[in-house]
Amino acid sequence: MHYQTESWSSYVPQRTVGGDPLERIERLASENAVVIFSMSSCCMCHAIKRLFCGMGVNPTVHELDEDPRGKEMEKALMRLLGGSSSVPVVFIGGKLVGSMDRVMASHINGTLVPLLKEAGALWL
Repeated sequence: MHYQTESWSSYVPQRTVGGDPLERIERLASENAVVIFSMSSCCMCHAIKRLFCGMGVNPTVHELDEDPRGKEMEKALMRLLGGSSSVPVVFIGGKLVGSMDRVMASHINGTLVPLLKEAGALWL
């Protein structure tokens, strides 16, 4: 797993560049093949990270509770998901897959692996 860390400049409140939480989420989600927005103490988040690691995928994880702007990003993710649970939220190839239930449904019905291969996160 790759835990994303940002430079010190990300801790300074910025309103001009990346001030909108949805824009920041979009940018972060498009930077890597598999991106998980998570909370470090969430058991469902831990399970989804283990699922991807067990498949040989190395997701980039953004722990919202360790990010100074994590609360506003969490609210934006809830709006993206239509008000359901905010974490974990998974993006593959820059596209929103969804929360735990969507990822597990994709895994069970066999559509997750092709998505991962298409994004370049899985080669086998």
